[in-house]
Amino acid sequence: MNWLNRMERRFGRFSLPNLPLYIVILYAIGTVMNYATNGAFYLITCFNPYLVIKGHQFWRIFTFVLSVQPSGSLIGLLFLVFIMLFYYMIGQSLVQVWGAFRFTMYIVIGLLGILAGGFIGYAVAGALGMSQTSIYLDTYYLTLSMFLAYAAIFPEVTVYLYGVLPLKVKWLALLDLLLLAWDFYGGDISIRICIVMSLLNFLLFFLSSRDFRKIRPAEVKRRRQFRQAAGKTETTMKPEKVRHRCAVCGRTEKDNPDLEFRYCSKCNGNFEYCNDHLFTHTHVK
Repeated sequence: MNWLNRMERRFGRFSLPNLPLYIVILYAIGTVMNYATNGAFYLITCFNPYLVIKGHQFWRIFTFVLSVQPSGSLIGLLFLVFIMLFYYMIGQSLVQVWGAFRFTMYIVIGLLGILAGGFIGYAVAGALGMSQTSIYLDTYYLTLSMFLAYAAIFPEVTVYLYGVLPLKVKWLALLDLLLLAWDFYGGDISIRICIVMSLLNFLLFFLSSRDFRKIRPAEVKRRRQFRQAAGKTETTMKPEKVRHRCAVCGRTEKDNPDLEFRYCSKCNGNFEYCNDHLFTHTHVK
């Protein structure tokens, strides 16, 4: 994530260390106000590009962070309390792995993606002669992108659904992706644009964390020419001497100079892990 490293060096002082707590507080305010107003609070705070442009209701650009889908019952309200605690735990975990600045950037990009998706969807719907009044956006896709990021980093973590049923995070993420695909399939073009733009933060962070240099045509050609010149194949070449090697993926500092390696204090033995697997590997006992 070189672009994030550069931004952190320049703007790191603007990060919000307690952002997960602020997110939960805003979520709680929206939930309580919805319950107190029987859902009317959601209708006046959610982001609707038609009402912003035609109705001059510019406050919706800011108040949609308070928009939470109405619970409808006291049981639903109590369930939202557990959801808020769960997302607070997710936010804190992401801050510990990424740092406060990167988590702040993740949330900011997600919010901007929601706004951009709404306006783009509004413009496309108007160009196609479709209804422009049916786009109602809140923070649903933002919280979903937080969960997807958590699942990408900690796929093997087990959570207890309703406090009883144990499920690994990766299976819950798969279920969320299926529901997202259903919304994408059943929605019109404007809703599809909103979904894609709302998850822009996850796409940017996921793609930025991948090392694509190995599959670049120039790199593939260079390796092939080297093997031909040495008269050896990859399977018979002696391994290069390296100082660090991840015990999970086998990558070394020669694969990616930006990788960081650490020893795990909880593993029995000298097992070294890269920064992608330091928090996600299974401890060796």
